Amino acid sequence: MNEAAGNSTTEAIIEAVGVEKSYPQADGTRIQVVGLTNLSIEPGKIVALLGPSGCGKSTLLRILTGLSHPSSGTLLWHGKPLDGQMPNVAIVFQSFALFPWLTVLDNVEAPLEAKGVPAVERRKRALRTLDTVGLDGFETAYPKELSGGMKQRVGFARALVVEPEVLFMDEPFSALDVLTAENLRGELLELWLTKKMPASAIFIVTHNIEEAVMLADRVMVLGRNPARIRSDFNIRLKHPRDRKSARFVELVDYIYKVMTEPEVEHALPDAETTAEIILPTGGLTRDALKKQEGPLRTTKYQMLPHARVGGIAGLLELLHDHGGREDLFRLAEELVMDVEDLLPILEACVVLGFAWLKEGDMQITPQGVAFAEADIQQRKVLFRQAALEHITILKQIDSVLKRKTDHSIADEFFHDILDEHFAEDEVQRQFETAMNWGRYAEIFDYDRDQGRLVLAESSAPSQSSATPVIDTPTQNSAPKS
Repeated sequence: MNEAAGNSTTEAIIEAVGVEKSYPQADGTRIQVVGLTNLSIEPGKIVALLGPSGCGKSTLLRILTGLSHPSSGTLLWHGKPLDGQMPNVAIVFQSFALFPWLTVLDNVEAPLEAKGVPAVERRKRALRTLDTVGLDGFETAYPKELSGGMKQRVGFARALVVEPEVLFMDEPFSALDVLTAENLRGELLELWLTKKMPASAIFIVTHNIEEAVMLADRVMVLGRNPARIRSDFNIRLKHPRDRKSARFVELVDYIYKVMTEPEVEHALPDAETTAEIILPTGGLTRDALKKQEGPLRTTKYQMLPHARVGGIAGLLELLHDHGGREDLFRLAEELVMDVEDLLPILEACVVLGFAWLKEGDMQITPQGVAFAEADIQQRKVLFRQAALEHITILKQIDSVLKRKTDHSIADEFFHDILDEHFAEDEVQRQFETAMNWGRYAEIFDYDRDQGRLVLAESSAPSQSSATPVIDTPTQNSAPKS
């Protein structure tokens, strides 16, 4: 009998109860990055956390490891609050994070030395762990002498040498080439299945859907703005798993749909049981509301996907060549791209009204067809039309510049607007994307040295009527099958 994910009778190692993360703003409001969330990490499981870029995956990981404190809620370690203590966990980072001046052996010994482990004992443990991850013979090498895969093995060894109860991994394979990453995944899984690693559980943040389905016993998919768990389910496929099996492909397709259609509630296909383990905002208890340090504000600005116009044009051309409709999974496979690379471009096409997502398929709209078939100059006109119809920040920039007598304004004005609606690390990326799209569409020119936006000649009020109009469906309507 299937049980709901996260609701096992096994005692959780780490449990997050009503945690949320928000940041205060100058006006007294707070931007919520992680919505009110409950989740648990149980022994004997590999848990994978998926979600689009910038959705809050790493923020949630830092909360679970004790590196970041939640704004509200409680983090429990074996049922008891941490009370300022660090849990017995270790983290493998995406960027290797090795000390370049230390040898491989010294890098692995470093966390033991920080814990005060005697020299003889830490040397024995470090050598034993290096042998476990296949680095026997490289003890005296320096990081600069190692390949990317070997550097990440050192990262694994350094995390495992402290014998953590939970091993956290933050996109550990994303900086590696495809073959090296695949090899390391296999080695990690072998260590786990043969019980050669001390960890009782693994929590891996990843952007790779196939990686999650290949490794994990349980998968959680985050939505964003703020981060919320949209799907949480167990995977009951035996290892080793066949990528071409019907069930594997079905689960990959399901996760694709959840990630690319955030406004749609998708049912997990067939036998698996889902468990929605978050509390929606409308269901906050009175006590939880009292703990909020100021009102939370939702944004009317959509989060722009970080895609450049060249990528948008290329994807639309491919889609048009494929007859206007293509399965998202097959398209990513054909392009030899991870979903993380393809999704921002796809989302940009959708938010601009050039394409639709329907049942896991990407379908071009009439405006997308017009864009794909247009010449260089006509594409700029069509992109401007789409941007001013769908993108709030670009509409505001256009309106302000047209109303100003000198048709110019400091970029700081719009940077500050974005700062009121997005987390600090996201503001600059949103601003750069808006600048890239707006300049291409010739809505404005941007003098970066002077820090000023100037209305482009093609967008001047006297010429605005020259913009052609393409008759397309509204954003809320659905294309015909």
